[in-house]
Amino acid sequence: MKKFIPVFLGALGFFSLVLLLIDLLTNLWQYMLEGTPVPAILYICLLYLPKAISFSIPLAVLFGAAFTLSSLYAANELTVVFASGISLFRFTLPLLLFSLLLSVAFFFFEDIVTVPFYKKKMDMQKQALNQPVSYDNDRIVVLSEGGFTVYRADYYDDLQKRLYDLMIFIRNPDRTLNRIISADSALWDGDKWIFFNAVTYTHKDSKIIFSEGSDFICVEEPEIFKNISVSVEEVGTAQAREYIAKLKRTGLPYAEESSLYHKKFAFPLITFIAVFLSIGLAGKSRKNILLISLVSCVSAAVAFYVTQMVTMLLAQFGYISPFAGAWFPVFLFTGISIALLRFART
Repeated sequence: MKKFIPVFLGALGFFSLVLLLIDLLTNLWQYMLEGTPVPAILYICLLYLPKAISFSIPLAVLFGAAFTLSSLYAANELTVVFASGISLFRFTLPLLLFSLLLSVAFFFFEDIVTVPFYKKKMDMQKQALNQPVSYDNDRIVVLSEGGFTVYRADYYDDLQKRLYDLMIFIRNPDRTLNRIISADSALWDGDKWIFFNAVTYTHKDSKIIFSEGSDFICVEEPEIFKNISVSVEEVGTAQAREYIAKLKRTGLPYAEESSLYHKKFAFPLITFIAVFLSIGLAGKSRKNILLISLVSCVSAAVAFYVTQMVTMLLAQFGYISPFAGAWFPVFLFTGISIALLRFART
């Protein structure tokens, strides 16, 4: 652990700095065009730091463990350990326990620190680059109450909280049409929607009955009509649950969002898997330890991310469940790590 911690912290600082520079250089020309003050740019970079650390932790853990164990192999120190009757698993158990605790801390760091800082960073960046955010929406179709109520509107004005050319389709328990309410517009008064020039078409006994006005009380929140594209990866677990529940309630697809939600719990375990992989990969070469450790670190990370990308796409298109899409790479690479540890030189 005394050898591992300094290498881990050094790698964490290095990878985080690289990510900060990449983000800065990517947006630097836009900052210059908009004349963004230097203190504002530095503050935006500071807000991005938790996200950079979050991205860097798995790589830093993998590199630190691989480099430390490879160094011990190259110096023949592990030969003495093994000759003393201590197995590789027993020798590296403190490292595994540390990585498991780090996985738990990683989850809370991501949920409590990274998410709000990154959201503030994106808000300030959009403000600095003069990128306005509008929640106006058009061609709206919303399913509510499990599909028994359907809202259709031509346009939603978020500033006025007003819907234009609104039609509400209300269905019976057997899914047959009960009535249609049409209104030129509807205004949110804080508690309910007020209809203007509303008419009602009621389906009864195979006949359509027309009447002016409507006694239907709509209390749906304006948020369901907004043009809001929430990235589950950029909100906390509580907000992600609420957003997925909203998608379910309005009848919209939620497979992708659900898989990203499960990923929030599965991904932090990558630190544990990284150490497990490092233990199995270490000692494959006694020369060029730094280069071999870096190559193995990057290769393992790329393999994990590619596998996760494929499974997440499969979950998004419904070929596998959202749970499997998020957790399959964890189970797969844990199995590979166990196999590598079993055949590691001890």
